[in-house]
Amino acid sequence: MTEELLININPTESRVALLEDGVLSEIYIERHTKLGTVGNIYIGTVVRVLPGMQAAFVDIGQARTAFLHINDMQVNVQNNQVQEHLNHTDKNLIENQLYEGQKILVQVIKDPLGTKGARLTTDISLPSRYLVYLPFSSNIGISQRIDGDERERLKRDLSEIAYQVNLTGGLIARTATENVPRHKLESDIYYLLQLWKMVQARRASFNKKHRSVLIYQELSLPMRAIRDFIGENTQRVLIDDKNIFEQIGQFAKEFVPLIYPRLQLHESEQTLFDIFRVEDDLKNALNRRVDLKSGGYLIIDQTEAMTTIDVNTGSFVNGRSQEETIFKTNLEATHAIARQLRLRNLGGIIILDFIDMQAQEHRDKILASLQEQLSKDYAKTNISEVSNLGLIEMTRKRTRESLQQQLCEPCPTCGGKGFVKTSETVCLEIFRELMRCARTYNTPKKFTVIANATVIELLQSSEADTIAELEYLLGRPIGLEVENRFNQEQYHILLD
Repeated sequence: MTEELLININPTESRVALLEDGVLSEIYIERHTKLGTVGNIYIGTVVRVLPGMQAAFVDIGQARTAFLHINDMQVNVQNNQVQEHLNHTDKNLIENQLYEGQKILVQVIKDPLGTKGARLTTDISLPSRYLVYLPFSSNIGISQRIDGDERERLKRDLSEIAYQVNLTGGLIARTATENVPRHKLESDIYYLLQLWKMVQARRASFNKKHRSVLIYQELSLPMRAIRDFIGENTQRVLIDDKNIFEQIGQFAKEFVPLIYPRLQLHESEQTLFDIFRVEDDLKNALNRRVDLKSGGYLIIDQTEAMTTIDVNTGSFVNGRSQEETIFKTNLEATHAIARQLRLRNLGGIIILDFIDMQAQEHRDKILASLQEQLSKDYAKTNISEVSNLGLIEMTRKRTRESLQQQLCEPCPTCGGKGFVKTSETVCLEIFRELMRCARTYNTPKKFTVIANATVIELLQSSEADTIAELEYLLGRPIGLEVENRFNQEQYHILLD
């Protein structure tokens, strides 16, 4: 598999597209007026402690207070003032670690999502190209994607380097460390230690009169892309802005020298995303329906609590039996589902409704295929077995908004329901409202119905008899007027 990274820059946003074998697999968007906060380190103020939830709300200077749960806390990073403030001995309770008004060092692990504020941790981590430094830990971990002798080599080298530099804290070797020589690991460790010293210095100079302050800001999207998304399969990185191209070039020389020769400045008159059909794929990624090459299709419904993906055979009948047709459709769907999860950045609880399969062998193959496709995903996933109804429950780690949440808002016409009342339903509502108005108000000489053109047309055609009957029953004329600014559900009744 070959990979290409496309970096598109314009005055209002930065976009990064990851292509695998020429097909868009992931898209990242960062608007300059709404920068992501994951990875940022703040000194914040505890504004509320909730013992019942074992959590606290922390002011870090954002529109909504951030959320800190006891499971995301490190006891040894808390200020000694806690012990002076409280006389309890059980440190496992959040009320014995935090109090309102306390200043604490926190890091964002999830951006605000929907109505929820950012998710925080006190277990600080600082990433570089190859390593992640954990100042308040003591373990050395290796990426799960690295195995065999290389895994043992990295653990040995990192343990020896940590001993030589008298390292306080833990380390995690990222996937990119595979086959990286020891001297580059040493350089990364020194860089991370200097970064941590800077954080500590800013923390020490913090003015306690302030409620919050940003101590460390994560790299911009283009720089993060070079640091985090470049792998051994990356063939080239195309950048369509000269200034960013030069900045990335300097960054690559220092931190990712192997990728520097693969950087290319895109200077064509045709836009970068148009050449690679990214704009088209981006539009399609917002559609509810995803067509499969076989003729089957997926229906993707995203709610605040979970996402459901329904697999349908559609027009696909190319099989020796119905069971084989179903199996082939489900098999193709596993590839499409894995791609859509990454492309749309769907997270949280996800229910996959495959077409029901009778053969256990087919169920096992579908599950194995899905696991294989999801192994390419950067986000952590957990998958259940196939149920008797053909359902698979899974979770995918969510740290930022989905593509739909980032680019869309609830429809003002349907209010986010995804559907609107039929014109017939609205007509019946109007008839009931006319009856109510006639009983409530005795003075009107005439009623005037103002509504959408579709509704008025229906009232003037198939419902004309009903209008005539109502005029006779109410003893008043009923006028009809079109208002093009109204949606299909809107109407007014004027009393003249």
